[in-house]
Amino acid sequence: MSQKVDKKSLPRVKIIQKIYGSLLNPEEKIIYPKSQYRKYIKDIVSGTLERIELIEETITNNINQDIDFNRTDKLLKIILFSAVFELMFKHNIPKNVVISEYLRAAEFFLEKSQIGYLNAILDKIANLVRKD
Repeated sequence: MSQKVDKKSLPRVKIIQKIYGSLLNPEEKIIYPKSQYRKYIKDIVSGTLERIELIEETITNNINQDIDFNRTDKLLKIILFSAVFELMFKHNIPKNVVISEYLRAAEFFLEKSQIGYLNAILDKIANLVRKD
């Protein structure tokens, strides 16, 4: 696992960390430190957590044969869910940018084989939920 993350993918790394922390400690308030990406990070984290059932349903309905949530790593699911949230609700960001930024951020958390799997899943779901 590479620990080198470029500045552009840093917001997605923070998003993944905040969602992970929130799922581990649901009663704890999420703190967003000052950053030029603070509003963006907050929007994605809160949006993903608020719509987690809808996102899971969208993934399950479209690519059920490609993923088994019971056997999928928690971090991989968090990355997948936040990326799918962006694909579904943040149409101002091109789908290729969303995918490449999450793949870059995933290098911080996942093994190479998991990143390849994530790429395939994101590519498939992006083509189903977005037409840009």
